[in-house]
Amino acid sequence: MARRLDRLQALATELSAQNGVTSHCFESDIRDRLSLETLFSRSEEIFSDTKVLVNSAGLAKGLDPIQRGKVDDWDEMIDTNLKGLLYVTKSLLPHLLRNSASGAVCHIVNIGSSAGHWVYRKGNIYCATKAAVHAFSESLRLDLHGSGIRVTEIVPGIVKTEASKVRFGDEERAEATYAGMVPLSAQDVADAVLWSVSRPAHVNVQELVIFPTAQSAVGMVSRI
Repeated sequence: MARRLDRLQALATELSAQNGVTSHCFESDIRDRLSLETLFSRSEEIFSDTKVLVNSAGLAKGLDPIQRGKVDDWDEMIDTNLKGLLYVTKSLLPHLLRNSASGAVCHIVNIGSSAGHWVYRKGNIYCATKAAVHAFSESLRLDLHGSGIRVTEIVPGIVKTEASKVRFGDEERAEATYAGMVPLSAQDVADAVLWSVSRPAHVNVQELVIFPTAQSAVGMVSRI
């Protein structure tokens, strides 16, 4: 599920060629609760078999002190990083609960951020939304106690994706984020997700923090 159907279809073709798997692609904007409800309702037969949910949608916009922040940016981050995660999780939980009760190993993975654990100057709303992802993950695990559903939060440091370009709207400034160091890749984070969900049924990786070697802490990066 994502906003850009062409990218989803290209990925589905690649997965089919490499692994022989069948993929279902859904164009969706998780900020739109009503359209999500319609999508899940119309495709209930497909989603009813859900055993693993990975909540990975998220973004940062701007890098301003709170007094100069843009409210539209705040809304976009809150609607995507937090509310969208809530909408999708709530919609799929009935299927996960039913499948777990039937003996399946079910798992929810939320992609958080080191910014949700260790805030940085001018990170304000983005840090707040990722702190909320952390709190929600912890609370969700308590609410699902005894259900057998595992809940994991993956907490990456600097990852090279399109996120910096989205944040700054400037490719040169975005690239400067990764200058002189080797950041994590999306594949590195995907490997962490796969490792977490492939643990034996009695093992739950509650939280996994993953940084590039060049980053010792938020705001502390060794650059060549």
